Amino acid sequence: MNPSLASTDLIERLAHKLADPEQPPLGVPPAAQSLSQGASGIALLHIERAHIGTGTWRQAHRWITSATTGELSAADTSGLYLGAPAIAFILQAAAGSSERYSQALATVDRSVADLARRRTIVALNRIRRGDLPTFREYDIFSGLTGIGAHLLRRNSADPALEGVLAYLVALTHPLHHEGQIVPGWWVGHDQYTRTSAHYPHGHSNQGAAHGVTGPLMLLAQAMRRGVSVDGQREAIATICAWLDEWQQTGTAGAWWPECVPLDDLRTGRTSQTGPARPSWCYGIPGIARALQLAAIAIHDDDRQSKAEKHLINCLADPTQLARLTDVGLCHGWAGVYQTTWRAAQDATGPILRAALPRLASSLLDAVGKRKPTGPGFLDGETGTALTLTTAARDKAPLSGWDACLLID
Repeated sequence: MNPSLASTDLIERLAHKLADPEQPPLGVPPAAQSLSQGASGIALLHIERAHIGTGTWRQAHRWITSATTGELSAADTSGLYLGAPAIAFILQAAAGSSERYSQALATVDRSVADLARRRTIVALNRIRRGDLPTFREYDIFSGLTGIGAHLLRRNSADPALEGVLAYLVALTHPLHHEGQIVPGWWVGHDQYTRTSAHYPHGHSNQGAAHGVTGPLMLLAQAMRRGVSVDGQREAIATICAWLDEWQQTGTAGAWWPECVPLDDLRTGRTSQTGPARPSWCYGIPGIARALQLAAIAIHDDDRQSKAEKHLINCLADPTQLARLTDVGLCHGWAGVYQTTWRAAQDATGPILRAALPRLASSLLDAVGKRKPTGPGFLDGETGTALTLTTAARDKAPLSGWDACLLID
């Protein structure tokens, strides 16, 4: 069967399954505001379908209404994937260039800008003290990188975005920790934000979801769109230099350790024995896309070609692809496809685009063998259906839903 037709059929079945929003849990209104697992994430599927004409705005509105039931959370724990920024993101996805939801957006814009300013001040004060950050301070899901991604998309002239970018520049300045100079994004916990015997002195995380690749994506995306602050180019260069330093070479090409603990930093050698699963969140696809975006932003053709080659080699390695065990966006086939599709649109050559039909077939095959984990956006059926929509149409999402992955 034609992969495009198969995608369309599966999308319709998934959309039908996700047609009706459930009542959010009593006493836990923020649950619906979760972009990862809640109604706000599922709303993105119906928003995209309304934009392209395969769904209705009435149905999209029902999911948006479900997501906004209860008090909107703008607490300092809110980020792109939970609370006011998540709601702002889906409303902007629905609005596009129209006046749709303009009043609601105006209200939530103020909450997000205030949140960004508060959190930027706290983060810069932490840097001045010389303390280590946590993922929650700067990552895509909960941190200032994710909030900045929405601000860039919503209003690139917002002073709050300038503050976020200035903070990310400061994040690249080194710190002293345990008698060692460490990069400014070094965290004092493990990759699960816990105190761990494996990471007693913390680590540098290279992933897109929680690590330094996320800030690199935002710095590059902003510069590409003509938005920059003092030191931004140098910050991009600092992160790229770090990734260059820790780039490993295996039989299938380049790879990066997921984490660099203090012992590895001291020896200059990774204890990871080879590439982990390819993924958006931690693997080569996310890192390669970030390096490609950085190269485009600073007009470095050689770096761009190398970044694209890293992704090409990864996708051609059956050993790495065999490590993909689920279909979701975060660390599954959907994330690999959507990241590659975006990289292919910017690529200097045709090889990545030529790989897309094969990846689409692999995604469909994976869905048949391993059902998505629940209805959610990040790991579940919503993200899979949205990615299949990209595969079926071979066009950029009209809602811009993948901006929350910073790969757009």
